[in-house]
Amino acid sequence: MRQAAGFTLIELMIAVAVVAILAAIAYPSYQEQVRKSRRAQAKADLVELAQIAERYRTVNNTYATFDLATMAFNKSPRAGTAYYGLALSNNTATTFTMTATPNASGGQSKDKCGTLTINQAGVKTNSAGTYAQCW
Repeated sequence: MRQAAGFTLIELMIAVAVVAILAAIAYPSYQEQVRKSRRAQAKADLVELAQIAERYRTVNNTYATFDLATMAFNKSPRAGTAYYGLALSNNTATTFTMTATPNASGGQSKDKCGTLTINQAGVKTNSAGTYAQCW
């Protein structure tokens, strides 16, 4: 008499449970890494814009007339889905503050660092989380 080969229902349920546990651990970690990479792009864009503002001030001797809208640089990344909105505020002849605000799209609003800012002196801040984690 030949025995039937294959999986029992209990073996199959154990395999499904193991996969579910692994997925429950791996997926949130994956999502955090995606948010971290998007945050890195926003930080790079802020630093790049700060350098552009410095070059602008070198030529025009003021930040007051520097504008992101004329450069079409108001989102990060520049092409594709915008995960951060970029804005310039408090720009005077000698100062500026640039902010990167996370958008709700793609879950970026759940980022642990919140809004990122940089000013004319290169001072970088974040609205949530620690400086070491965010910058």
